[in-house]
Amino acid sequence: MKTTVEIPDALMAEARKYAAARGLTFREVLEMSLRSTLEQRRGAKKPFKLRDGSFKGNGMTPGLDWPKIRKLIYEGHGG
Repeated sequence: MKTTVEIPDALMAEARKYAAARGLTFREVLEMSLRSTLEQRRGAKKPFKLRDGSFKGNGMTPGLDWPKIRKLIYEGHGG
């Protein structure tokens, strides 16, 4: 899409200098700047953090192992 934008001379000169120093076009600098600004306005997404689900205790109950637990879970459910 094409549009007309008024940019102060000093800002335009600085943006062109920035683009030239990095081997970019003015258009690329403008697009990068707009994307960056819009991303900041959307707010940074916080990374997912799994809550600590551990609890205090001394491990499994004596005499109870995984095969017995599995048997108790499926007892009466056709398992």
